[in-house]
Order: sequence, then structure tokens, then C-alpha cells
Amino acid sequence: MEGEVRLLGPGDDAVLGAVAAEVFDRPVRPELVAEFLASPNHHIAVALDNGVVVGMASALHYVHPDKPAQMWINEVGVVPGHRGRGLGRRLLDALLEAARGLGCREAWVLTERDNAGAIRLYAAAGGREPAGEPAIFSFALAAPEAAP
Repeated sequence: MEGEVRLLGPGDDAVLGAVAAEVFDRPVRPELVAEFLASPNHHIAVALDNGVVVGMASALHYVHPDKPAQMWINEVGVVPGHRGRGLGRRLLDALLEAARGLGCREAWVLTERDNAGAIRLYAAAGGREPAGEPAIFSFALAAPEAAP
């Protein structure tokens, strides 16, 4: 079915066995799929077209000792040929609904300023940009992986 959106969980590894190019940054690795889906804090929604993943949105929910649960939306990706059909919004909505079900009080996502499509998507979904410029730091903890 074109445009079917569903959340994956433990045992859904096979769904990520058929993924269109450009959905993920790198090829899907079965051992990482199993680890990701086994964690109750990891969430992924996929859009399927005839059994092939053509879009995904991934997230992590977490708690702090001093505040309610939050969901960090890691990335949203839809292959170029399926963009403009509302799949990104449906993927994002699936994650936000999962966050509500988990008792998350807030969800957040980061994107580059020049990613106009992502900015439109997040604003259309009700996201608001906080005042001020956030500062983002990245820490290299290991040598970069060679791209396959």
C-alpha cells in the first residue's frame, strides 16, 4: 500500500530489509536494526510503498531527574520521488502521538537553517522556534566510520 505509515518495534526487523536509497544516510545494518528496535526508548516510524520503506522518522524519548519525559526527534527522511505527498508530516505525527502516549511533555528537533523543507514541515506540524540562536557542539568519540 502506498503511503502506509507505521511505528516499528521489536520483531519488525524485516521491514527495514527493503529500504529505498536516500531514506537513511548509510546502508541499514541488521545488527543495528535489532539493537535499535529492542530499546523501548528508541522509536521509528516508516512510510511504506508496496513493502519498500520510502520514508522514516526516528526519535528517542528520555527522562531527567528534574523534568518530565521529552522526545528528541533525530531525523526525518523521505525519498525525493515521494516528497510533497504529506508523508513527512504523517511520520512526524506518528512520533508525536507516540510521545504523548509515553507521557512526554515536549518534543524537539534540530535542523540546518538552509533546510527549507524541514523548516516548513516542523512549522506546519505546530513546532515553534525558540528565541535566540542555539549553540550546538559535536564531540568526536571515535574515528569516523568508513562509508561502505
